[in-house]
Amino acid sequence: MSWTGWREATQRALYGEGGFYRRPEGPAGHFRTSVHASARFAEAVARLLAEVDEELGRPAEVALVDVGAGRGELLRGVLAAVRRDRPALAARLRPHGVEVADRPAGLPAEVAWSTALPQGVSGLLFANEWLDNVPLDIAEVDGDGVLRLVEVDPATGAERLAGPPAGPDAAWAARWWPDAAEPGHRVELGGPRDAAWASAVASLERGAAVAVDYAHGAWDRPPFGTLAGFRDGREVCPVPDGRCDVTAHVALDACAAAGTGAGTGAGVVHSLWTTQREALRALGVGGARPPLALASTDPAGYLRALSGAGEGAELTDPAGLGGFGWLVQTVRMPVPGSLRRAREWQTCRS
Repeated sequence: MSWTGWREATQRALYGEGGFYRRPEGPAGHFRTSVHASARFAEAVARLLAEVDEELGRPAEVALVDVGAGRGELLRGVLAAVRRDRPALAARLRPHGVEVADRPAGLPAEVAWSTALPQGVSGLLFANEWLDNVPLDIAEVDGDGVLRLVEVDPATGAERLAGPPAGPDAAWAARWWPDAAEPGHRVELGGPRDAAWASAVASLERGAAVAVDYAHGAWDRPPFGTLAGFRDGREVCPVPDGRCDVTAHVALDACAAAGTGAGTGAGVVHSLWTTQREALRALGVGGARPPLALASTDPAGYLRALSGAGEGAELTDPAGLGGFGWLVQTVRMPVPGSLRRAREWQTCRS
């Protein structure tokens, strides 16, 4: 067996040569996200983009940066919605996909594509299910109550305990996951995700950064962790061999603190943490069925509305996609009006 830390093994498995996220079928070949569930998700992001544009004073250029862009599905959907409903905004829009995979075939020519974040842009940065795939190390409490790093054999997924975490990892565990005390309790050491999110926030000159992910806070850390694997639409054992996704939920409160710290000099003025259910409802996405009387007067319209209601219900289901956390952090602008009306889990001001 060849033992290594989970962060190193996951980095190779997901993003190395031939890694999972470089495969031709892309993430959509293996799991269903909000983007794939319904066009209503991209339409909601388009409405949020329009609100950010208004808050920025309708600049000559406004950016839409999609971090972890997959094969460009969200960018295509937002572009289609903006072109249809807001042609004046479409003329000023500068879309940019950030992804390790090569530029997808058929992507609209105006979409820039890179492996690195564009710097100094103004607009909306949107990271949908990105942070959960930023690799991290894992630690576990041993039989003597000592927190120790977990090593993995990338070929089999077998694990063993190594020495205690040190330096930044030890400090992160003490600050953000201090309740891991019983044998078998796990800590998913989120420092790399905090750093990734801080870099995303710092890349904005002005605008809003939104992270959407399955998440937890200090009040509900999962005692045994959340590490999981996905392949071909099914959950599988998380073996970091490049054949499956390897993911873990996000300590979104720690990311919020890192984003605020990164933006202190740049002007992060507000942070909001809410649920996808509340955020999408605030942006006009719901699951209410259309009135039955519409079936008599406009049968085709009734069926379209019924289909849309079903898609909205899936996007906002608190036991599914609606349970995602939405972290919104702004640089030199307030949180957009719709989201200010969403029910908040946590707010903080710099």
